[in-house]
Amino acid sequence: GLFGVPELSCPEGFQEAQDKALQESEQLVQKACSTPPGPETVMIFDQLSDSLCRVADLADFVKVAHPDFAFREAAEEACRNIGTVVEKLNTDVDLCQSLRRLLADETLMSSLDPETRRVAELFMFDFEISGIHLDEEKRKKAVDLNVRILDLCNEFLIGTHIPNKIDKHVLPEHIRYNFTAEGNYLQVAGLHADCPDDLVREAAYKIFLHSNSQQLARLEELLVSRNSLAQLVGYDTFAHRALQGTMAKNPETVRQFLDKLSEQLSKRTQKDFEMMTKMKMKLNPHNSMLMPWDHPYYSGVLRAERYNIDPGLYCPFFSLGACMEGLNSLFSQLLGISLYAEQTKRGEIWSEDVRKLAVVHETEGLLGYIYCDFFQRPDKPHQDCHFTVRGGRLKEDGEYQLPVVVLMLSLPNSARGAPTLLSPGMMENLFHEMGHAMHSMLGRTRYQHVTGTRCATDFAEVPSILMEYFANDYRVVNQFARHYKTGQ
Repeated sequence: GLFGVPELSCPEGFQEAQDKALQESEQLVQKACSTPPGPETVMIFDQLSDSLCRVADLADFVKVAHPDFAFREAAEEACRNIGTVVEKLNTDVDLCQSLRRLLADETLMSSLDPETRRVAELFMFDFEISGIHLDEEKRKKAVDLNVRILDLCNEFLIGTHIPNKIDKHVLPEHIRYNFTAEGNYLQVAGLHADCPDDLVREAAYKIFLHSNSQQLARLEELLVSRNSLAQLVGYDTFAHRALQGTMAKNPETVRQFLDKLSEQLSKRTQKDFEMMTKMKMKLNPHNSMLMPWDHPYYSGVLRAERYNIDPGLYCPFFSLGACMEGLNSLFSQLLGISLYAEQTKRGEIWSEDVRKLAVVHETEGLLGYIYCDFFQRPDKPHQDCHFTVRGGRLKEDGEYQLPVVVLMLSLPNSARGAPTLLSPGMMENLFHEMGHAMHSMLGRTRYQHVTGTRCATDFAEVPSILMEYFANDYRVVNQFARHYKTGQ
């Protein structure tokens, strides 16, 4: 079965996995409500969270990435059902009371270790932002709004990945080959921002981003629902609710940061804008006005001219194999960690080009697994991201539940005997996403509720952005970047 879960050898298995998780969660809720307050209360809450997350997190990945529509549909249904249960539990008064009894006992709380105390506070925080303080009718309304928001988010995100179609005769014949043909139509699945042809970039921009009434309606309803939920549970805006518990803390801090950033960048941006306009005038004298679809391309040309190098010259030095060896070497030097390719069992992976890596520490042994889903395929979202499939935690028998994650990229498949070659941007993205994966592997905690990237949302980006600095440092790149033909 998928990820080694026996039930998931077929789409119908999601129902079985979901039913088992919900049955286990019912038993844990009863146990939490009947157990005297103490450290065991926190452990039961974490078990409850883990039993639901193990199915929901896995399904969250499968619903966007599995090539089989039946699997995606089954996973989406499981996500929705478990999401609904989670929202109901977050407004369960009896369950909340069992945790409140612990938090109210100062002697007990002071006897807990800092990690257990923090996790108890975080579970109470989830109750509070979900509206536990409201009367029964309003709590039900909060649950309904949360479930509707989950549905709208899912529908909207799926809509953003659907290519737009256009009759191929609308476009000039000489640029049609840039887009995927489907009968008399062309599919436009992205912005083609790096294409040197102005007309291709313009066509892609206007077609791919063409107004979609369904998407606009979803977005409008999503914003209204979020605002209604925030105000129902006692916040001025959804931003205030979303930012509580993060490093930024509130929208005012974010606004101050963005204003300062904008001020610092404005002078440099103005200079670059003038230089890009001159550059376009030189390359395209008949149409020298800088348009929205021009900025990514001409900023790349500007960098190439400024540093006297064509970005395309880098690609032969960044084969996927060389980059993965570079990451392995870096992790070995920094962390004493090695990545090993591991054989997968039948039905464990969803596409034959997915690779499974075991993450092994030189003294602590196996830390977890990373599934690498790196290559483009039909119906796969064009996005680079990290998914937690299973969080790490210390189990009741003293064994450690190993974390499992997926890294999803959209790299081109190798062609004509050459390996997959990455642009500098693709290489940086690979390092960034691997930073998330290492965070999941190294963020070992007793409780899965706070393991790895399950931390303040804005802090979750810190290790991955640190990896970008390594990706852009000559001392690191020099260790692995080798020309795939010459070895230079």
